[in-house]
Amino acid sequence: MFLRQGAAHSTGKEVDMAAVRLQSVRKCFGSTVVVDDVSLQIEDKEFLVLVGPSGCGKSTTLRMIAGLEEVTSGEIFIGDRCVNELGPKDRDIAMVFQNYALYPHMDVYANMAFGLQMRRLPRAEIDRRVTEAAEILDLGPLLKRKPKQLSGGQRQRAALGRAIVRDPAVFLMDEPLSNLDAKLRVQTRGEIVKLHQRVATTMIYVTHDQVEAMTMGHRIVVMNDGVVQQVATPKEVYERPANRFVAGFIGSPAMSFLPCRLEAEGDTLYVRGEGFSVTVPETRRPGLAGANRAEMTLGVRPEDISLHGDGPIPAVVDIVEPLGPENVVYLRCGSERITARTPPDTLIASGENVRLGINAARMHLFDAASGTAYV
Repeated sequence: MFLRQGAAHSTGKEVDMAAVRLQSVRKCFGSTVVVDDVSLQIEDKEFLVLVGPSGCGKSTTLRMIAGLEEVTSGEIFIGDRCVNELGPKDRDIAMVFQNYALYPHMDVYANMAFGLQMRRLPRAEIDRRVTEAAEILDLGPLLKRKPKQLSGGQRQRAALGRAIVRDPAVFLMDEPLSNLDAKLRVQTRGEIVKLHQRVATTMIYVTHDQVEAMTMGHRIVVMNDGVVQQVATPKEVYERPANRFVAGFIGSPAMSFLPCRLEAEGDTLYVRGEGFSVTVPETRRPGLAGANRAEMTLGVRPEDISLHGDGPIPAVVDIVEPLGPENVVYLRCGSERITARTPPDTLIASGENVRLGINAARMHLFDAASGTAYV
């Protein structure tokens, strides 16, 4: 088994040899800042996912950890070593790319064994590692096949196997499922999670797919324009997004947003916008202290919207998408668009006027100017 353990002191305690730390890391291409002052602590054996839209700096961050891109400023540590000046082969990492990068003229066994042969490991040790990795990834029957004889999912497993046999301190994965169809992505996603549980090694995984991030990572790092927006568990990012960008990026269908203002009448607080007024629950009042009359954005997830006759928000049905177990309903509220989930037996048609209720205890409020969330 590839169960990597940290080095032990004389006390018998393990050292977090596979912890990764980025300290004020910055990357510029000429005058363009691609990664801006990123500081992260990735714990030993953690599965951390970097997620964000294309061009947000996540792959560049991964490539700097791998040593494939130079750091403009800041420091990167793997274990207790600063690796800024070390090449990729000296960092004790293994990287899996989205295009598999398999040698087409070699069979699966040779592809997996190649790196070990370059390190001049004994033949018996190479065979042991390849055999164990093949067992973990169910590649045994495929070891004599060439990459052109494999499906996309099988090629990706072969690429994972080539990384596993190296027994690295850290696995780095750059959008490894991007070339797979939807069904195979779901299947391979589960295989990678099980792989992490089995090899017990630090993994840093890059994706633009927020579903992958939510289902795979112990923690996720949401990036935009080279800046880390939030680092937290998937549950916390979904339920308590740090700002409007995170709220809109994480979640499918996406959160809906309505411009509003906080107003007080006596002891009651309201958020009011174009044609609607929502009472703020007592439990939310402490986080809004001093924000009376502030311009805000109301955010609400589709599952927290209901359609009934006396809701506070008037809307017009635009499109109804029946998805089997539920309907996704797209509505217009003035000039804004709202998305709701409804049970599959809900009778509703395009053009219909409705009133929307929201779960005020789960609504999100963001500063209109900065986008920062109110707690």
